[in-house]
Amino acid sequence: MSVRPDNRLDDAPMAPVTCRACGADVLARKSSWEQSSVQWNAEAAQRCPQRRDSEALAGHGRQTVFLSCSELSESIVDAVRSGRLSIVDETVDAAP
Repeated sequence: MSVRPDNRLDDAPMAPVTCRACGADVLARKSSWEQSSVQWNAEAAQRCPQRRDSEALAGHGRQTVFLSCSELSESIVDAVRSGRLSIVDETVDAAP
């Protein structure tokens, strides 16, 4: 049995987005208004105060689950509204 290749990024690759609050540069992809995929690098993770706070709260080397940064989420929405990032399942004109 072969593994099917993941080609979702072929038609809609991730695009760079910069957080308006801390300047963290990430790669993002919007599948819908409700779903965002974010790829963090080490520098962006270190710049984000919300992510650092989440990791500090976990403490003692435990794994943390960081769901999102509110400022970065708003920056991603701004990128969609300005046309710098598209939504895969919809058009920008259908924005809420």
